Amino acid sequence: MSLSPSLQPIESGFAEQPGVQWQAVCSRQDLVSHSGVVVWHDGAQVALIYLPDATQQTLYAIDNHDPQSGANVIGRGLVGCIKDELVIASPLYKQHFRLADGTCLEYPEQRLRTWPARLRGDVVEIGVR
Repeated sequence: MSLSPSLQPIESGFAEQPGVQWQAVCSRQDLVSHSGVVVWHDGAQVALIYLPDATQQTLYAIDNHDPQSGANVIGRGLVGCIKDELVIASPLYKQHFRLADGTCLEYPEQRLRTWPARLRGDVVEIGVR
C-alpha cells in the first residue's frame, strides 16, 4: 500500500514533529470507538485508545502493561474523564492513568509509557523518537 502524504489527511494532534518517525500499525477499521485495541510496536504491547468524538486529540497510544499487577490489560480498561483529564482505568486494580502522559492519578510514582499517535487517512501510525 502506498500512501501519499498530500492525499491522506492527518486527524490527530500529532501532525508533524521533528525527530519523530511514523510507523503504520493498523487501520482505522481495527479501532473500537471509546475503547482500546492492542498492537505490537517497538518491542512493547501498545493500547490504542480511539475517541472519535473528542474535540482535540482523537487517538492515544499508551503502554498496555499495568505496573501494579504486571498484567498486559490496560487496553481493556474503561475510558473516562476525571477533573477534565481523559483517563483509562486499569481493569484489575482500578487505578487511573492519564491518556495524555501516562501518569497515574492515585499513585504518581506509577507511569505508563506513551507514544505519539495519529490517523493518516485510514492508517493508524505511532511515532518513534
